[in-house]
Parts: sequence; C-alpha cells; structure tokens
Amino acid sequence: MDRAVATALVPATASEGVSRDGWRVLLMLSRGGGRSMGEIAGHTALPAPTATRVVDRLVAAGMAYRRHDPVDRRRVLVHLAADGRAVVERVCGMVERKVGAALGAVHPRERAQLADLLAHLADAPA
Repeated sequence: MDRAVATALVPATASEGVSRDGWRVLLMLSRGGGRSMGEIAGHTALPAPTATRVVDRLVAAGMAYRRHDPVDRRRVLVHLAADGRAVVERVCGMVERKVGAALGAVHPRERAQLADLLAHLADAPA
C-alpha cells in the first residue's frame, strides 16, 4: 500500500519541489491551526532536528510561516501559508486524477467490489 501511495504521490510532490517529509508537514498543517514543533515532530514521526530542518525549508519556500502563540508568547507555532495551501490543493488534485484514471481502467464489477470494500473499511471500528 505504501508503495502504491508513493507511486502516485512522489511525482506530484517532486513537481512542487516538496520532499516526502515536507509533504507530511504540509498535510498536517493543512488541517488547520498553528502547530508547535513538538506536535509536528510527534505527528510526522520525524526526529525534532529533522522536523525543524523540514519546516525551515517550507518557511524559506513561502509555504509555511512561524508566529508566536497568542496564548503563550514563549511558544512558536507553524502555520500553512497561502502558497503551501495551493501546493496541497495541486498535489491532491494530481493524485485524485491519477487514481481516477487508474480506476477508469478497472472493470465496473471490480470497481463496485472496491467501493464495497472501502465502505466496509470506513465503517469498521478503529
């Protein structure tokens, strides 16, 4: 499964100049709100120094920005910038089109079976 996702995702993120780790951070930030470096490192399973380097690159590219937490001025939060949101939207669109094209080549009966399986997985308890 990871290989299938990477096959669709890597060319899309690479065309945007975003590494796999950078993509994971952008996707996390796209869910809204500012995130601390600790949250980013924990959620993406990146070592803290690596997460910092990834965020530094995203900030330098204008895809993210840092601001002090309005509640705790000692804490810095990372936010998704407009350019970062545009990258997320473009990459998701590219992946959706690629998956859609691949599914279009699948026999309608197999597509129905896949839809049933995905619905079953979505309804399964975590």
